[in-house]
Amino acid sequence: YRLAEEGPADIRIGNVASDLGIVTGSGEVTFSLESGSDYLKIDNMTGELSTTERRIDREKLPQCQMIFDENECFLDFEVSVIGPSQSWVDLFEGRVIILDINDNTPTFPSPVLTLTVEENRPVGTLYLLPTATDRDFGRNGIERYELLQEPARSSVFELQVADTLDGEKQPQLIVKGALDREQRDSYELSLRVRDGGDPARSSQAILRVLITDVNDNSPRFEKSVYEADLAENSSPGTPILQLRAADLDVGVNGQIEYVFGAATESVRRLLRLDETSGWLSVLHRIDREEVNQLRFTVMARDRGQPPKTDKATVVLNIRDENDNVPTIDIRKIGRIPLRDGVASVAEDVLVDTPIALVQVSDRDQGENGVVTCTVVGDVPFQLKPASEGEGEPQNKRKYFLHTSAPLDYEAVRDYNVVIVAVDSGSPSLSSNNSLLVRVGDTNDNPPVFSQAVLEVSFPENNLPGERVATVVATDADSGKNAEITYSLEASPLSSESPGGIFSINPDSGDVTVLAVLDREQRDTYEFQVTARDKGVPSLQGSTTVVVRVADRNDNEPRFMQDVFTFYVKENLQPNSPVGMVTVMDFDKGRNAELSLSIQPGDHDQATGIFSIENDTGTIFSTVSFDREQQTSYTFKVKAVDGGEPPRSATATVSLFVMDENDNAPTVTFPSNSSYTVLPPSSNMRTVVATVVATDADTGLNADLNYSIVGGNPFKLFEIDPASGVVSLVGKLAPKHYGLHRLVVQVNDSGQPPQSTTALLHVFVNESLSNATVVESQVARSLHTPLAQDIAGDPSYELSKQRLSIVIGVVAGIMTVILLILVVVMARYCRSKSKHGYEAGKKDHEDFFTPQQHDKAKKPKKDKKGKKGKQPLYSSIVTVEASKPNGQRYDSVNEKLSDSPGMGRYRSVNGGPGSPDLARHYKSSSPLPTVQLHPQSPTAGKKHQAVQDLPPANTFVGAGDNISIGSDHCSEYS
Repeated sequence: YRLAEEGPADIRIGNVASDLGIVTGSGEVTFSLESGSDYLKIDNMTGELSTTERRIDREKLPQCQMIFDENECFLDFEVSVIGPSQSWVDLFEGRVIILDINDNTPTFPSPVLTLTVEENRPVGTLYLLPTATDRDFGRNGIERYELLQEPARSSVFELQVADTLDGEKQPQLIVKGALDREQRDSYELSLRVRDGGDPARSSQAILRVLITDVNDNSPRFEKSVYEADLAENSSPGTPILQLRAADLDVGVNGQIEYVFGAATESVRRLLRLDETSGWLSVLHRIDREEVNQLRFTVMARDRGQPPKTDKATVVLNIRDENDNVPTIDIRKIGRIPLRDGVASVAEDVLVDTPIALVQVSDRDQGENGVVTCTVVGDVPFQLKPASEGEGEPQNKRKYFLHTSAPLDYEAVRDYNVVIVAVDSGSPSLSSNNSLLVRVGDTNDNPPVFSQAVLEVSFPENNLPGERVATVVATDADSGKNAEITYSLEASPLSSESPGGIFSINPDSGDVTVLAVLDREQRDTYEFQVTARDKGVPSLQGSTTVVVRVADRNDNEPRFMQDVFTFYVKENLQPNSPVGMVTVMDFDKGRNAELSLSIQPGDHDQATGIFSIENDTGTIFSTVSFDREQQTSYTFKVKAVDGGEPPRSATATVSLFVMDENDNAPTVTFPSNSSYTVLPPSSNMRTVVATVVATDADTGLNADLNYSIVGGNPFKLFEIDPASGVVSLVGKLAPKHYGLHRLVVQVNDSGQPPQSTTALLHVFVNESLSNATVVESQVARSLHTPLAQDIAGDPSYELSKQRLSIVIGVVAGIMTVILLILVVVMARYCRSKSKHGYEAGKKDHEDFFTPQQHDKAKKPKKDKKGKKGKQPLYSSIVTVEASKPNGQRYDSVNEKLSDSPGMGRYRSVNGGPGSPDLARHYKSSSPLPTVQLHPQSPTAGKKHQAVQDLPPANTFVGAGDNISIGSDHCSEYS
């Protein structure tokens, strides 16, 4: 914009809104003048820019003091365009160019101007006259000079005005006629200066021209322009440069003195010019920020009369020194109030909201004026450039102070925002300014409990109305926003309302109980306490209260059963668990810590026998049970809790011992030494005898079955497996006459089964004529291996055996004779051979000639057997036989296999006195072999191989059936 100086108030300058293309009238967009308000003002609604009541004098404006171009004198201003609710702010810069008016009169340096002119100067000699000054510029500046003189004098001097290179007008006095000092030594003229204003202004001075002696040589400077750099703040007396001029005259006319020519008052005040030497030095310290360049002329003048002069232009560039600290100006922006360095900002302002305008400037130039501005400290504010214009001077910048994070009145109520500006000089200078940002409170904090979950222990059996706990919430806000009321609500995890059981004081937060609590019925109550503040709108917070009902020892221990019944197997290892009792106490903690103990029963059955483990309730036995000695135990278990006073309970434990198959059957009838007479005429199914056995076990372990495992080669007899009744099932023949020894095995049904072997002697004959003979045969039977059958008369088949032997012998003799003939023929055909068969040589042993045995004769006894007679069964310890699958029977008391098939056995000679049974019969079926040893069986074992004979000769085996078959039996004599 353009504005003439010295105007009245309220002159319209322009409309900012229309120039910016902003539509006004709705009231949503407003304008605010941020700077330049000393001389300017703006309408907030229309954007109309106008002047204030303060008069604008262009020549007095500080920024226009050193401006020589009228277009460079201006006033800067800033306008902020503010959106609705200051949601946005735009800052614009403007400039008003102050137009000059002709309000200053041009003046000469002095009202009397003196000019010395040499005599005899030729016509046309030109003299420079002092120039006038006009504070106005341009057209209002100096336009012309006029010389006012009488017409008679017009022929001597004439005024000429020349334009200098600087654009100034230089008045010159020209000699137009001859000058004769003797006729006239001076002239007084009137010199008038006029500016170009409308109306024009003018002033005049007396020009006094003195005519002096002739001095025809003028001083001459070495150069017409002297230029130098001078650091600002140079101390007085600092030499700057020396101006040198020369004059060809001599004497007084050749003596030169140096004086300031066209120089302003500031030049004469700041600089000193030595008139004699021409040295230019500092008179007073120069501040570049006030004067950045000094341009003036220096005149070299001789001492002739009149003196001759020469002029040189001096240009001093004031070099900047970093002697100015940056300045920081903090001003308000928009609707956020800022007064006395305090800005009031609500805590709910959005992040990145501008709250103040910061202008940073430095009077230095160049790098010394380049300023860096920043916010120091950990505060939620930051600076952002107010504009991104490239034409913005480096030493004058504007920033918006923005919020960089949410403000929280409850956390920090006041921020001291320190802004530091540092220039780029060396060394750098800095300054700071601060702004106190006062945060205003809003209701943005709900009440807060110190614990999200409050657990309270409260004893049961309480009195109604007792205080359970006190809950306290805090609110970081202030005033009404921090006043809190409390209420009870149901827990989010439970829909049950706490109103009937608990209540709360709305002011103090005291929670009381309204009912009597029983931990055994319910041990935990959970509800929610809500705290609400009185702000608008109201905010609330909540905490969960968990009331854990503390236990009191009001319950006795309780067993799961009054009577515990356990079943254990006999022969259980000592210290084995036999049962477990379960006991509980509805109390908790020490009141539920139970101590278990065994209490004696009615007959002290459990004393020292049982123990109980306190942690698990497991009952252990210290002994191994034997059902056959005791079948059951009864005792009590006592449980005592750890309360004060303690409570107790008891339970009865009944322990029943279950049977194991640890007893073999015992044959009570018949005894091994007894016998039964059976007539040959007995019919089929005649009951011969009944084997009677018992078993100390019970159940299946005592379920017995009977079988004949030996001594029944003719299959004459059969035994009932269940009853033990032995019946005749075959027809008796003459060869069956005699003693039959049946080997009966009694097995129980246990797992594994136990068995016992017994002998049943049956004597088949019409009558019992000689009982002694039968008894002797029975006695020999007890010494005969069980694998050897004793069944009927062995002599019945003896004749058949002898005939077979004779036929065999004859066949053998014939074979030998035939062999002898073959050998003789072979020796005859060959030479004598050492290896030939020697006829007639008797073999050492004839394997084919059986020994004759007379039934009436007794076999010869070994000499060693003469030392003493010993029953054969007394020397039996083991029965070696091949078991099925290649196993062996190692002893008589070893259990036999249930398999009816038996392996092949090797014959082993018995001890002293045992008969050579192989001489009496030849077996037609494989027989088990019985090995007899002279050692007696070990006494004291629970299961002996052979019972003491003769009363009850019972053999105990492993339950296997022994199949013994033979067509012949041997004779006992």
